[in-house]
Amino acid sequence: MLELPRPRKSKKQSNRTDRYRAWAEINLSHLKHNVEELKRRLPKDCRIMAVVKANAYGHGSVPIAQKLQSIGINSYAVAEVSEGIALRKAGIQGEILILGFTSPWQFADLCRYDLTQTVLNADYAMTLNQYGKKIKVHVKIDTGMGRLGENVDQVERILSIYRQPHLIVTGTYSHFSVPDSDLKEDIAFTNEQINRFYRLVHVIQSNGFDTGRLHLQSSYGILHYPHLRCDMARPGIALYGAIDVVKDNDESSVSLLPVLSLRARVIMVKRVPAGSSIGYGRLYRTTQDSIIATVSIGYADGIPRCLFEQGGHVLVKGQRVAIAGNICMDQMMIDVTHVEHVEEGDIVTLIGQDGDCRITAEEVAVRCHTIPNEWLTGIGSRVDRVYVN
Repeated sequence: MLELPRPRKSKKQSNRTDRYRAWAEINLSHLKHNVEELKRRLPKDCRIMAVVKANAYGHGSVPIAQKLQSIGINSYAVAEVSEGIALRKAGIQGEILILGFTSPWQFADLCRYDLTQTVLNADYAMTLNQYGKKIKVHVKIDTGMGRLGENVDQVERILSIYRQPHLIVTGTYSHFSVPDSDLKEDIAFTNEQINRFYRLVHVIQSNGFDTGRLHLQSSYGILHYPHLRCDMARPGIALYGAIDVVKDNDESSVSLLPVLSLRARVIMVKRVPAGSSIGYGRLYRTTQDSIIATVSIGYADGIPRCLFEQGGHVLVKGQRVAIAGNICMDQMMIDVTHVEHVEEGDIVTLIGQDGDCRITAEEVAVRCHTIPNEWLTGIGSRVDRVYVN
């Protein structure tokens, strides 16, 4: 018969950082390392524009931007105006580019907080210009992504953007759609995006207009097309080390470190007999007398419910343990039968290192048929962010 571990004494618990129910450890030294690695891969005169949208991919936009500013980064990209305002109010200096749509009723904030707006197309440029005050902008060109930007073939419409008297163009850019693919047809498509962009840049400049700083590469663009003639590159997920990196065995290879680890605590341990069902739907059944631990994190904190169905694991005391049953809103259960002396208060690692074992954001994303970007940005506001060096 399995014995249930004795509860810890409160004095012992007080020696640990048990103030957190669930928390993400953000390693700022790893962030600095990743910036240096990406810079090393790029041409020396190519600057980093750090993408810190969506709360810096779940890492905390203000602390991340503050760290980046302290190591010399002075360009940032966010999705919308409120994200830019939050950075300005936190004292972040330099250029802050709004990548998405800004409503005309927010144009005053662009000026008030010295934010740079993306021009989505020629019609949007006219709307911005009609505001009647000088607004800094980057012009977005659609070279094949099919999302935002004036189509690269619409040369006259694009030139009309640069003629708007109240728009101060400080940059021109585009976005790749398949820079991570090694398929021959996708590589050809990306190269055509590159060629289309530079042909257009030549036309714009030949007409006497200043394109400002040019930028094309996001994270995978930096990894797979590092030597483009650009003034800036826009790493997002690569900054946070949650990306498959290039393994090319030469001096241009890059080694990125994960910035975020996600942890929670065991809040209850119980012994159950063989044949017991665990969780909603009774989908997990014990095949032997077992020890089940309940953990203080759930899908409201961003843990994908499908993780159980896809055979997901967590780490406890340096060992992989199976998720036991459907993940609940605020808790999840794990089967710790084979782990010795699991007790209330023990740390459970969902992303990160524990002893010799490691679970990466990429592993969880692949298991759940998604990408690390979605998984990390879904980590909820109830999860405390703890910044460490």
